[in-house]
Amino acid sequence: MEQDQCLLKSLIHRYEIANFIVERGLHVKVKDLMPEELTVDQFKTLRFLRHNENSTASELAQYFCVGKSSITAIITRLSDKGLIDRVPDDDDRRVIHLRLTEEGERISGLLEERVQNVLSDIIVHFDEKEAIAFIETFEKLAIAVKAL
Repeated sequence: MEQDQCLLKSLIHRYEIANFIVERGLHVKVKDLMPEELTVDQFKTLRFLRHNENSTASELAQYFCVGKSSITAIITRLSDKGLIDRVPDDDDRRVIHLRLTEEGERISGLLEERVQNVLSDIIVHFDEKEAIAFIETFEKLAIAVKAL
């Protein structure tokens, strides 16, 4: 039993170190790809909206696990930059949907391509079986975390 606890502590420690290095490294790489006037959080919001059309601020806050005031600030900045539009719902005017503008679509597509290139440079270090096994394990981790 004590050996199991030691193994568990060791695995958790290894995970924490690897996760820190990956998160920090990718954050820096992605930040370097951003135009000066765009933050990583703003890019992530654009990317989310690119793949989830007509989302609301509440959906964004839930997805990113942040308060609605944080999302509102990001939405306001993106709207001020002409990258997203706020569109009232046809049935309930209190509900506001968020859509990328043409410029928002262009910028998010360009940045998504840049990020794909960075990630491609990393994934080439794995053979196909390793890459698939890693992604499946990572998806399993995501499901476990979401269930917390």
